[in-house]
Formats: sequence, C-alpha cells, structure tokens
Amino acid sequence: MTIYDYDVLVIGSGPSGESAALNAAKHNKRAAVIEDRPMVGGGCTHRGTIPSKALRHAVKQLMRFNTGRLFREIGHSRQIPYPTALSVASGVIEKQVEMRSRFYARNGIDLHIGQASFVDAHTLAIRQSDGIIEKVTGRDIVIATGSRPYRPEDVDFNHPRVYDSDTILDLKHTPRKILIVGAGVIGCEYASIFSGLGVKVELINSFDYLLAFLDDEISVALNYHLRDLGVMVRHRETYERVEATEEGVTLHLKSGKRLRGDALLWCNGRTGNTDRLNLASVGLEADSRGQLQVNQQYQTSTPNIYAVGDVIGWPSLASAAYDQGRAAAAVSRGKETTRYVDDVPTGIYTIPEISSVGRTERELTDAKIPFEVGRAFFKDTARGQISGEDVGMLKILFCPDSLAILGIHCFGAEATEIIHIGQAIMKQDGKGNTLRYFITTTFNYPTMAEAYRIAALNGLNRLSGV
Repeated sequence: MTIYDYDVLVIGSGPSGESAALNAAKHNKRAAVIEDRPMVGGGCTHRGTIPSKALRHAVKQLMRFNTGRLFREIGHSRQIPYPTALSVASGVIEKQVEMRSRFYARNGIDLHIGQASFVDAHTLAIRQSDGIIEKVTGRDIVIATGSRPYRPEDVDFNHPRVYDSDTILDLKHTPRKILIVGAGVIGCEYASIFSGLGVKVELINSFDYLLAFLDDEISVALNYHLRDLGVMVRHRETYERVEATEEGVTLHLKSGKRLRGDALLWCNGRTGNTDRLNLASVGLEADSRGQLQVNQQYQTSTPNIYAVGDVIGWPSLASAAYDQGRAAAAVSRGKETTRYVDDVPTGIYTIPEISSVGRTERELTDAKIPFEVGRAFFKDTARGQISGEDVGMLKILFCPDSLAILGIHCFGAEATEIIHIGQAIMKQDGKGNTLRYFITTTFNYPTMAEAYRIAALNGLNRLSGV
C-alpha cells in the first residue's frame, strides 16, 4: 500500500478548507493545510466577510448616533473618514487569525505557507516566498482556494481611482462620490456602507430589479431604503468603458449616460482561484469563471480530489463553505451518507440587512402551489420601537391547509439572526413544521423574535377573513 505524507491535504485555509482539515483531524486522520497568505483565514478573514462586516458595524453605529434622539441632545451629527471606520476591522482580523491558528495547533494539523500546484493526483508542489519548492503527498486532496473579484480586461484596476471589492479595503481617503458597478450582494452592501458615511453613491444594476433572487417584496423594500439613504440606483444599465484620470472617474454606459465620481468600485462577479493550480496535470479543467464541477459528494472528476467553497460557485457563502468542507472530509474517510448543502439561508448585510430561507411568492405562484402570507412590521414591535430599529418586516409564507411553512423572508435589523428561528421549524419533519408553533410558544417580550408570533397571527387571521 502506498504511504502518503497525509491522509488529507487541503489547499486553502478559508472556511471550507479549515472545516475540512479539522473534520479530518477530529477523526484521527493526518491532515495538512497549504495557504498562500502568511496568515490563516483565507479571503473570508482578510478580504471578504470579516473586514466588510466589521466596517458595516462601525458605519451602522455612526448612523445610529447621527439619527438617535438622545445623541442629538448632546452633540451635532458626526462624520468619520472611511479609513477610520475601516480601522475597526484590523482588531477583529487579528482575533480571528489568532483563534484559527490555535485550531491548527490544538488538532495537530500541519500548516504549509506557499503557493500550491498539482504535480499529480496525490502530490502538491508548494512554492515558498523564498522560491524553494517543497513537495508533499496526500491520499486525498481538497481544493478550497476560494475566489477573487472578477476583473474585465478593459478596466484599468492599476489606476488609483479604480477598485474592486478586495482593494477597496486599501482605500486611504473618503471619496465625495463613488460609482459602484454591479448591484449584486457585495455591490448593495457597499452602497449602503458608503452612503452611511455620507458619500454620494451611484449603483449601476444591469437587471430590472435589485437582487432578483429575493422575494419581490423584499427586493422592492431594499430598493426603496437604498434610495432613502441617498443611493442613486440605476437599473437596466451596463457599462461601455471606464475613463479614469487624476481628476476623477467617468463611467460611460451603453445607454449613452456618462456618470462621474471620485472613485469606482467594481463589484460585478467573482473568479475561482484555480489558475495557478496546474489542474491539467490531474485531468481537471475549470470553467470560464475559474470554477470546478463536483458531484454531491464534492468530488471532482478525479475521485480523490475534492473541491469546496467559492471555487465551486453557488452559493458562495461562508456558512455553506463550512458545511461543504466537513462533508468532503467525511466522504474522504469513507462515510457513505453526507449532506449536500443546497438549502442555506441567504444573509445579506446591507443596511438594513436581509435574510430568507425557503421559497418566494413568485416561485410558489409559478409552481401553482397555494399559499398564504403572514406579516409583522418591526415598527409595530415594542423592541423595534425601543431600539429605534423600526425599519423592516418579517414575512411567513405557509400552506393554507396544513399550515406548513414554505418560506420566510426578513428585512431589517438582526434579520440574519431572526431567520434561524423559522428555519428550525421549517426543518422539522411532518406535522412539526407548522405555523401554530409560533402561537403556542411563548416568546420573550420585548424581542425582535416576537415578530414570529405577530406574523403567525396575522396569517391565521387572513385565513379566517378577519
């Protein structure tokens, strides 16, 4: 039997890579992680989720100060520079790196720093920063290299006024006006962040609606509140070219419009980090966006090589990546049944935030599935009134006959936390999935979670015609 250095080799230390390595180590497998950054955590910790959400938290605190009645009594509204708001992220990143480094040490997981590439299906070459190449072998290999912002060739990202969602974290000043190309999740999040800092924002959306995968009512609410924050949303627009000079940036749209700003943020898609892996040596090929195809066990067409996280595309969420990594490691050690992650809730950290799970009204209507709606508006909850978080709503879609919950959609403060209460009930088997749970269960008062009781009563009243 061939002797390998490791049972599982993982390329990348983001959420999916970390969870794959930890799962393998917890089951007494020899595991190692290869990371091309000098510190663990991957793009999630250093360039994506952690810094952007820490930045958002700082901006949200500023907005509460500027709009709160109490604070108006003790001082005028304030504005803080973008780099100052961003500085809070560095402390969080340090804590994350320290914590995750302990995970590897505690579980006996070896860490190799360098750029990995395949030699064959069981061997990786690791190029270190000094040019030395180390080779390691593994029975199974997990590709968890993540993704980076997609950069079209006709946009000059070397210009100091042009940024993507990674390099925007290096911005050293506060622009007066920023143009954001791409109104996906990242574009909408940064639009709300910059507008919260008092920056003028133009958000360019190539589609008819914002985040069309959301329930229509939530999409419309997001559009309204972004405009209420001062964001100029331009739908059905696509770029023709970007003109960047020392004086500013001009965005030429195919409609003939010319938009001017101090900086441009490109948020139009992402690319899997597979171009430096030498995939051809193991018979693999990524698609045009650098993504790999896998089966429901996260295996590529080369059975001992797995792929997880952003590098396989949808849903491209840290939450899903953790579960995907664990599943791949479980298959690797021979577990016959593992979870294929296909039912994750959305978590969108705009201001206010958005979360949903299950089907939308449009999907149910198109499928000709009867449903009824129960709503609770945060402005009608005591907690929302006390905290000043009175923007938003909780919406429950349910079967009018069985009362089974079909979908939950939340827009407003703590939406990404609130959603999990409903998700837990939706996941119950048979009659356990019922709207009546929210009526027969006593919720703490006042809480945002109480919105479930209000929405459930609203839905039942609708059934009875009251």
